[in-house]
Amino acid sequence: MADTSQAIGWLGVPLAIIAGTMRGGTPFLFVSLGECLTEKSGKINLGLEGTLLTGAMAAYAVSYLTNSPWLGVLAAGFAGAALGAIHGWLSQQPRVNDVAVGIAMIIFGSGVAFFFGKPFIQPKAPQLPTINLGEWSDFPALQAALQISPLFLIGLAIAPIMAWFFRSTRWGLFIRAVGDSPEAARAMGVSIFNVRMFSVIAGSFLAGIGGAALSLYYPGLWTERISSGQGLMAVALVIFARWNPIMCLWASLLFGGAQALGPALQSIGIKEGYYLFNAAPYVLTLLIMIFTCSPKRTLSGVPGALGTDS
Repeated sequence: MADTSQAIGWLGVPLAIIAGTMRGGTPFLFVSLGECLTEKSGKINLGLEGTLLTGAMAAYAVSYLTNSPWLGVLAAGFAGAALGAIHGWLSQQPRVNDVAVGIAMIIFGSGVAFFFGKPFIQPKAPQLPTINLGEWSDFPALQAALQISPLFLIGLAIAPIMAWFFRSTRWGLFIRAVGDSPEAARAMGVSIFNVRMFSVIAGSFLAGIGGAALSLYYPGLWTERISSGQGLMAVALVIFARWNPIMCLWASLLFGGAQALGPALQSIGIKEGYYLFNAAPYVLTLLIMIFTCSPKRTLSGVPGALGTDS
């Protein structure tokens, strides 16, 4: 009997990692896709941490007040879009730096979330329903691992749609043109300001929904530390994915799996190195930044105007 329990315990590790990959990867997926859209236009949004927190707070508050988690998801998206509109306008003013605006938006978005979210820390809001793909099994651990959020499936669909959008649509061409060569886009009669505003707002809308995945799915609560730096990690994730929406999907799953490693090992009683395993996403982010910032290595897929004042 002990051997059976031990076998089940070790089997729980890959199951927990699989479950954590889908759960923890969902916010990364939406935030990275939003940042990919923003950076394709030649702008960078470092304020996504504030957007993620504001989205999480708005989703939880609206879900609690209306008893509808899906209205909470919409509220999170629109809250993110509102911050994106501020960021998009400020970052395109003369002699304004993207990084400075991003830092200011982290502080502003976090402050908004903390101020309006105070009354909703204790109440329990309705959570998003899950799709149970493990009903065929009598194994509770497998059933738990295969409980999938509809938001994860929506993110899976958005990634190829966004890739097609960049490759095959007129607006996708405009965004890539503005991001790669603003002068050429201007010669085509494209409004750089409008295209970038659209990109930043739409990207922030997706990031806000990533916040809803945190508060209404996993971990499914509202606290002031719920994002744990995922908004900033998404910037490194997009670089790692080479500004490709499909690669953003795989990179998000990688980050989600790294985030699940610590809890998975803890579930079978492994306490040694617990904090080190919990730091896996941050270590992965650091390694990606070191690897991609090498002066001897050129980045493929990087928008030509990214990081410039044009």
